[in-house]
Amino acid sequence: MANALIQFRLDEEAKNHASSICEKLGIDLQSYMRICVTKLIASNGIPFSMTLDEKPSKGMEALFEMRNISNKNGNSNMTLDEKLTKQKSKNSKSINK
Repeated sequence: MANALIQFRLDEEAKNHASSICEKLGIDLQSYMRICVTKLIASNGIPFSMTLDEKPSKGMEALFEMRNISNKNGNSNMTLDEKLTKQKSKNSKSINK
């Protein structure tokens, strides 16, 4: 699937504040925007809110763990589709041995 570039203007202070929140959530601003668009389409509306709590929720802890595993395995910059394709290829190689 081809990627499309989306650009928009945002007040620099708002961008920095949003980036800071995303960083505390363990994601970057671009990832957050992709999450928003994906969930918007899947739900045909705005389906969620992400807020910072004093203690990370179990879901956030799982996301942090997934990020750490991705960083450790050197595939943190891959899309989910790329990761699934890589895993399928790896699985088929191990079956063929």
